[in-house]
Amino acid sequence: MMKQLLGILCLLSVLASPLKGQQEERYTQFMLNKLSLNPGYAGSSGGIVLSSLVRSQWIGIEGAPETQILSFSMPLWNDNLGLGANLSRQTIGVSSNYSLETSYAYRIRAPRGYVHLGIQASARFLRTDFSRLQGTQPVETDQAVPANVQSKLVPNFGAGLYYDADNFYFGISAPRLLKSNIDLSDDQGVISREVLHLYLMAGFVIPMGSNIALQPQGLIRIVESSPLELDINMSLLFMEKFSVGVSYRPGGERSGGIGESMAFLLSAQVSEKWIFGMSYDYTLSSLKNYSDGTVEGVLRFMLSGNAGRGRNVDSPRDFF
Repeated sequence: MMKQLLGILCLLSVLASPLKGQQEERYTQFMLNKLSLNPGYAGSSGGIVLSSLVRSQWIGIEGAPETQILSFSMPLWNDNLGLGANLSRQTIGVSSNYSLETSYAYRIRAPRGYVHLGIQASARFLRTDFSRLQGTQPVETDQAVPANVQSKLVPNFGAGLYYDADNFYFGISAPRLLKSNIDLSDDQGVISREVLHLYLMAGFVIPMGSNIALQPQGLIRIVESSPLELDINMSLLFMEKFSVGVSYRPGGERSGGIGESMAFLLSAQVSEKWIFGMSYDYTLSSLKNYSDGTVEGVLRFMLSGNAGRGRNVDSPRDFF
């Protein structure tokens, strides 16, 4: 009951006051889900790729965030163009968010690699079912809480740049540039707007022998009026088929904390066309007293060969 009451108080605070902060989902395996963050990544794998991602955050907390994503990417015209699409569902509490994103990228030859310039168009369907709220007294007696389902369709567009070489990649992107009105009520005033999220990502490969390599990777997320977010990942790649690693996310408590989470990652090329990735986040903040951590899984299928890199199949290294 206390968790439900806290959820209601948080929701009412959002409805009643103008706030700025993070609105987008976070992904532990961002290196496997770049198309959701950067439209410039579309078609860069050199083949037709289908992938899915499932994320359950803060397991054990009722109404905690959950995400499911289906992605498609392919090159066109001798790999000079790339097309991509994401279909996603995100839920938290009584609110849900369904998104469709389409991406187009143009590839330009650059020193030691390629630059991919991408644009993205998106539409999000926002829905909140206020009838599912629970409280210590009947919620319907509070006139400030709507009694029905409210929804809204919100269009937007974004852009991104992605550079990749044999042993290095770098990206900068803003998937949603418009500060669209996302209020669900019919009132004339505007309380809630989408906030611009800027992503910086980078990674490289350090060969350590004939069958082993080190893969440092990082993601920075910059949001107005919100603390800087950083994900640091370090993985070992074996025979270009298996990868194991750890990831650290600072943050958590304002003082005295050691970070927000520590994650353990594993990926494997389970067959010629299939790659599987899995991660588990252990919560480092005081939230660990109420949560059993976060689990995320990725399944990737290479429908056609990776002709753009001279390979016939994908591998964990080609998550770049």
